Formats: sequence, C-alpha cells, structure tokens
Amino acid sequence: MQNIKRQLIKIGALIGTLFLIMSCNDDFMERYPTTSVTPEVFFSNVNDLKTYTDGFYGSLSAPIADLGTDNLAHHNSGSTIDEIMRGGISPQNAAVWSWSALRNINFFLENAGRVKGASAADVNHYLGIARFFRARFYIDKVNQYSDVPWYGKTMGTSDLELLNKKQDSRILVVDSIMADLEFAAANIKPDGHKSTVTKWAALAQLAQFALQEGTFRKYHTYLNLSGSANIFLQRAVSAAEEIMKSAKFSISTTGGVNRAYRDLFISLNLQANPETILFIDYDKDLRRMRNAHTVLDYEWALSQTLMESYLMKDGKRFTEQAGYKTKNIDQVFVNRDPRFEQTFMKPGFQPINVSTPHRLKPTLGGYNQIKFYPEITEMIAWESAYTDAFVFRYAEVLLIFAEAKAELGILTNQADLDKSINLLRMRVGMPVMQLGEVNANVDPVLQNYYPNVKGGNVGLILEIRRERRVELACEGQRYRDVFRWEVGERLADQQQGMYVKALGPMDVTGDGKIDIAILESAKDTGPIKELTEEQKKNISLYYLKDANGNNTTIYLENENSGHIMFTVARDKKKTFEKPKYYYYPVANSQMVLDGSKLVQTNFW
Repeated sequence: MQNIKRQLIKIGALIGTLFLIMSCNDDFMERYPTTSVTPEVFFSNVNDLKTYTDGFYGSLSAPIADLGTDNLAHHNSGSTIDEIMRGGISPQNAAVWSWSALRNINFFLENAGRVKGASAADVNHYLGIARFFRARFYIDKVNQYSDVPWYGKTMGTSDLELLNKKQDSRILVVDSIMADLEFAAANIKPDGHKSTVTKWAALAQLAQFALQEGTFRKYHTYLNLSGSANIFLQRAVSAAEEIMKSAKFSISTTGGVNRAYRDLFISLNLQANPETILFIDYDKDLRRMRNAHTVLDYEWALSQTLMESYLMKDGKRFTEQAGYKTKNIDQVFVNRDPRFEQTFMKPGFQPINVSTPHRLKPTLGGYNQIKFYPEITEMIAWESAYTDAFVFRYAEVLLIFAEAKAELGILTNQADLDKSINLLRMRVGMPVMQLGEVNANVDPVLQNYYPNVKGGNVGLILEIRRERRVELACEGQRYRDVFRWEVGERLADQQQGMYVKALGPMDVTGDGKIDIAILESAKDTGPIKELTEEQKKNISLYYLKDANGNNTTIYLENENSGHIMFTVARDKKKTFEKPKYYYYPVANSQMVLDGSKLVQTNFW
C-alpha cells in the first residue's frame, strides 16, 4: 500500500507539471499552446495512461458539512447561495467559470489510443476513468448553469466557432454525461483499490446522477422535461440494483448500534470497510491530510429542523412528542435514533484532547456536530486529520434504489424496503420502515416541509427523504437534494438553534453544574446574582447586546426565552426567487469576449 502511495506522489508531480504546461489563460476555452511534452512522446505504454489518469483524482472531494442548507443553523462564513438569496451576486460580479480540468481530460481522450502493445480492454479501462471524470466535471456545470457549452474535444487555433459558441441545451449535455458514465461503467475494470475508480464507482456515480436528473425533471416542471424524468429514474434503479446484486458491498455494523455509524467517518482504513465503494485515502506519512476537527464549534452548528428529523428510538416521530418545541439541549437526546448522538454533540461529550466535557457556544446555535470529529489527539489541529473519507458508500446506493423506485411508484412490496432502507435502520437498532404504515400515516410536518409531493405514495417518499437526510447528514448532499426536489425556499428559512428556557445560567455539559450564562448584556447581572463567586469565575458568559447596546450575533425568539436565532438572518433576510436561484448567472465578462455567442443563464 505504501508503495502505491509513494508512486502516486511521484506521478502527481509529473502530472502537475504536464497540466501546468498545457494550461494557459483560462478566460474561456483557450487552445493548447505548443509544448515540449508532445502526445507522441508521452503516450507510449499502458503505464502512461495510468500516470495521466491518476492526475484526475485531485478533483475528488468529501465534504464534512452541508454548507448553505437547512441542515445548518448558522455558518460564520456564509455561502454562495446565501449571497445569491441576499442579492449579493449578479452577472456583474459572478465568478468566472473554469475549463482547465476539461482540457486535460479531453487531451487524454484524444491521445490515449497512441499507446503501443496495449489491449483494447486496458485502453478502454483508462478511457472509462477519463470519461468518469469528464462526467463529474459536467455534472457540476449543469448543476450550476443548466445549459452549458459541451466540448468533447480539445480546441485548436482554427476552432474559433466552437470556442465562441452558444451554450448547448441541458438535454444535450445531460445525454452526453450519461453516455460518458455508461461507457465508464461498461469498461472500467471491477477490481482495484477502493481509492481508485472501479466499475462500481462508475455505477454509483451513474445511479446518483440519474436520480438527481430524474427528480429534477419531475419536480422542475417549468423546464418541460417531466416526460423524460422516468427514464432517468429507471436507470437509477437498475444501476443501484447492479451494485446490490454484485454482493461485493454491505452495510458495516462493526462497533454495534452505538458506534458503527460514527466509526464510518473517523476510520483510518476505509479500504477494509465493506461499505466503501470509493474513498479518498488520507495518509499522515505522506502529509496528505485535511481538516476534520473544525466540525465542532468552529464555524457552524446544526439546525433545529435537522434535529427534529431524527425519529425516537421506538420509531415514533420526535415532532409527535408533547412539548417537542421546548425541549432543552439535554431532553432532545432522550431515546432518539442512535445516529442522532453519533452526529450531534450530546451534553457531556469530551474531546480527546481535553480533560473536561466540551462547552457549547450558543453563538453558533448550540447543536454542535461531532460527525467526522477525530478521536486522535494529533488530529485536533489545522490540516492534521488523516481519517479516510467516502466519495461513494453503499448506504447511498440503497437510498438511491429506494427513492427512485418510490418516485416511479414501483416500490410496492416490503422486500424492497427490507433490502435498502431497513438495512440502514438495522445497523443502529431502529425499528424497520413498514410500507403499509408510512402511506397510511403521513407525517404532517414533512408534508408541510415538502409541499409539492403528491399522489398515493406521499408518505413513502417523505419517509425516504427523512431517512436520506438523517443517514447522509453533513456529507454535502443536502444542497443538491433541496434543489432537485424543487424546495429551494427551505434554504431561505430562518434557522434555529437550541431552546433556551430563560436568560441566565445553564448546564450544557450534563453534569448538573453551571457552565454558561446567556444574559441581555454585561450590565444585566440579575440572572446570575445568586451564583457563588467560584461559579461566576468558571462560567462562560454570552450577551444579546454589546457594551454600546447594539445587537450581538444572536437573539432569542421570544426576547427572554425561546430558540436561539441569528441577527444576520433577521436583519438581512434571505429570499429564494424561483426558479432563478436554482442557477448561477454567467459572468458578464465571459459574454463580452470577442466573438462570444454566450447568452445569460435562463431566468437571470
């Protein structure tokens, strides 16, 4: 394994040099400059194909939060969608799109056939990997702009018409993405290290994108593409089924109901995990590390609506519990789905590098995230975590299978739930989902949250969405889910943090001792006057007003009590303009280039 990693470092340097030589001004789609590295020299054998395609892996990412979504109560740095909803982004200041990664991929696709002595299967394997990454490149572009120029070849100095062309339709680009993924799934070899793209990773990407596009077309009716939605949903089902029937993957239960889920996200060896389809292999010795400790009380905390999504341990809804809206930080953890306290920080949680329980910061809302938080002391530092990270895991494949069948109206037997959703529930000891019950007893809270779900399958679709939100929380999926379901207005909701019964002192570590106090201001010491001097010395104080009487970053929904809310959300309200804000604007600077036939994104 170490030899593989060292080889990746060497070839990474070579690929970086090659890409740097090939990349030039990226104002739009520059042609390749003449270089000393020619295709005839570089592409000579199969190892060269591997060397080149290994350079694509740097584009893989593994998010540790759902930035910009309703899964976060607050995020100090904000997000692009926050800026859009507050009117801060326009064609005049929009980011310029980049095409350099596409040039590198197309260059490979045009020249891989030059190798000598290679079998067609070997060449097609690497062509499949390149097309996998080209598909991912264009998935991002479609997600952002819908219509974009499709370029299936590198550009030369004589290709001005192609360089300057108008955007191609979403239909053409999506069909091209699907063709790339179909080729990848058919030609990439099934075996290999799980940190490299295999047939199964290609199928997982195909299933994920087919579900995304199918539901996007179904719910975004203004596109007039609803008639083709089922084609994509059917392919999502069949791609997921192929992975399931391979019997190569399973849901990891190592550690038991109270550890198995959390351990997935702090693993040092996802290669050995039966749930892993594709992962990023971080490594301390090779200095390939990332941040993971920042999930805890650093820039964001999780939301009330995400907290409410987790069921009770007996399978009943939290939102059916008496007084559920006014449960404090201790009470919300009582008898919940075990995934809840493996994702949210329970009072009493003690980080590995300190000797006392962690005190939450109400300035972020109070519902702290521990999913991905390391359990090795040296990782609690900047760019120091070497826990591996999923790109695709089997749990998502099962969720895709269930959702696509439900949207098609063909999830009509309990067996389909038992081989998908219920495997995830069984991992944490939760009661299984019963098909007859979910449609007969539709959750009114979810129905209000997703008002555009219609038909006889409403309860099933809503409960699968709940399961997806819970299982994939903080993994970067929520943003696209909200968009494809056409409920972007959820991103404009004013999110809430934990419930505060009254201004004054409180125990937030679960040990019965006072830890923090929330006060109106530094002058308002009445609520803590009964505390001893020792208690006052040891508590952390937070204020709703500063020394000048100005609002701080938080307030309580009922002035002196209620859920923590955020001043910026109140004073700079977000609005979600449909369908405009489902897309980014094209920067004006792109459209004024000489000869450019680009047009502005629809609805902008």
